Amino acid sequence: MFSVNKSILLSISLLISSFFGKDDQRQFTIQGYAQGTDYTVKYFALDSIITKGAVDSILSVIDSSMSLYKPYSRICKFNASKNGLELDAHFKNVMAKSFEINKATSGKFDVTVAPLVQAWGFGAKPIQEFPDIAAVKNLLKSTGMKHLRLKGNYLTKNSETVQVDLNGIAQGYSVDVVADHLLKKGIKAFVVEIGGELRMKGPKPDGSAMRIGIEGPSPVAGAEPVVRHVISINNGAITTSGNYRKFLQKGSKKVTHLIDPKTGYPLNNEMISVTVYAKDAITADGYDNALMAMDVKQALAFVERKKDMEAYIIYHRKDGNVADTLSKGFRKLITD
Repeated sequence: MFSVNKSILLSISLLISSFFGKDDQRQFTIQGYAQGTDYTVKYFALDSIITKGAVDSILSVIDSSMSLYKPYSRICKFNASKNGLELDAHFKNVMAKSFEINKATSGKFDVTVAPLVQAWGFGAKPIQEFPDIAAVKNLLKSTGMKHLRLKGNYLTKNSETVQVDLNGIAQGYSVDVVADHLLKKGIKAFVVEIGGELRMKGPKPDGSAMRIGIEGPSPVAGAEPVVRHVISINNGAITTSGNYRKFLQKGSKKVTHLIDPKTGYPLNNEMISVTVYAKDAITADGYDNALMAMDVKQALAFVERKKDMEAYIIYHRKDGNVADTLSKGFRKLITD
């Protein structure tokens, strides 16, 4: 669905090994490629009741709804429309959540950044140069979810120049849809991962919790990331937003893919990455981007006020050194 794999600083690896457990349940693994990235589904069952074809079909339908790289998708048709159009169920669900997060974060999460994302080189089309001050100012006129209205299944925009980009939340939603499919099939222990965004349910058949390894930057410049923590979770989602892997550079100017909807420019603050725990992946995925637009103190305070949400943050200190911090609840998830 997305232009490139959603770039994250904290690549998250699954620490689940195959074994026989209660009632001879076995671990089954499905792997594939969708939405511009790899996906993995691991689940425990007596038989392989979830097929790769079923997972691929689910993700293909979501692509047809919200992929900016499919000209026939509903989102592309909306962006090309003059006043708006009727949405399918997937598009509507994601837009409803987007309005909720936009309000809760005072506009730090905003899906109308599509023209700005394209202008800075992170859209579907290549660019020759970065936008100048005048271009950014002009694009900001079409930015802001105040330009949108969702009534029933119909999404209206007040100008044909308004366009939406759901890449900051739709992958988490996709994880939830696949996870819900497993739950409907009676699967009680699983991990669904798409492009580093995860949702899991446990415990495993032997009674142990799901264990997830969280990687962060090495203290040695240029070295491969290292596992910083291992967390144990029996139910919920983990997603990450970061700015050090996905960037463009032209001459001496380097810009990251996360665009500030308030200024129209790529984020340039102390944050390196934010990993969020929430009950579902759409929530974690939507809020991780918004937290990246805050400073560390603001982000931690915001998370402490939110029920069922925790965060792990990697950031630059004023002296340039890399440091990390985490919410009280996230600390409780750490086992190693």
